[in-house]
Amino acid sequence: MGLKLSILDHSPIIDAKSSTEAFQRTIELAQKAEAWGYHRFWATEHHNSDRLAGSSPEVLISHLLAKTSQIRVGSGGVMLQHYSPYKVAENFNVLASLAPGRVDLGIGRGPGGMPQSTNALKPIDGEAKPFPDKLVALGQFLRNQLDVDEDHPLYGLQASPAPEQPADLYLLGTTTASAELAASLGMPYVFALFLNSDEQVMAESIDLYQRQFDFTQGTRPQTLLGLPVMVADTDEEAAKLASQVTVVRIQLESGRSFMLGTVEAAESFGKQSEENYTITVQQAIVIHGAPETVRKQLEAMQHRFQADEIIAVTQIPDFQKRLYSFELLSDVFAQVTVAP
Repeated sequence: MGLKLSILDHSPIIDAKSSTEAFQRTIELAQKAEAWGYHRFWATEHHNSDRLAGSSPEVLISHLLAKTSQIRVGSGGVMLQHYSPYKVAENFNVLASLAPGRVDLGIGRGPGGMPQSTNALKPIDGEAKPFPDKLVALGQFLRNQLDVDEDHPLYGLQASPAPEQPADLYLLGTTTASAELAASLGMPYVFALFLNSDEQVMAESIDLYQRQFDFTQGTRPQTLLGLPVMVADTDEEAAKLASQVTVVRIQLESGRSFMLGTVEAAESFGKQSEENYTITVQQAIVIHGAPETVRKQLEAMQHRFQADEIIAVTQIPDFQKRLYSFELLSDVFAQVTVAP
């Protein structure tokens, strides 16, 4: 059995003339990904961004499902901290009823935007519940197995409609904390290296996830790697593309840190946070090269982390070059072997 290969797309506006064109390119990429044999296609969630168009993955997923016929489509991910688990379950139950067996619900822990948009998304009625509690409730709503006492105000509540095959639930993360949470809940885990570019943290997180996985849930560990990947005809061309990708990190005085797309975005984030902050810029880790070079790197990654799947993220502004990279990558993965 070959290693599964998937795509995560940000619907970038960088090289597009408008958000409409950005979404049309996402649709085209999803359709080509299906033709090239990719396993799944995920859309991201970002708010108040002039660089990325996807602020509502649920709506985009619905359209992508209608424009494709076989490939799994989902979120990478819905920022659950902002929303009611019940409403998220309803949204994805509708999607799973429209396209049985093709819907994924990837959940993210980050804000997906600036402090200003985070504040705008906060519930009006006060403090939100802790993220782990919301994730547990979401899983129960998806299966219509809400675990509350009979005197609880939500006792008997179901998320409708009830699809025959609910969306598959995944947790995305960039820290050992997210790995520990996924392990404790017996759910699939996606480490997003494309966000934090720290391979040591990825190694620690995946090791923790696989060692501490709770098998009593009746599931097995599923390790997915969200990797930045760029493939070109030659190593030199790919290296030139990869050299343009940087990681911009803002560290707030409170100890929290976030990844932003540009220094300007990081500065805006810092000002909106009303905290003292520092910004660092470093070269991003990108798996890159000609097809054979990338094949060897991906084989090494798969063997090292015992990965079940790789979700590729390709941040090439030129859309045609981005498409070509994914096409070459699909050919590469036809040759990748799986560790025993």
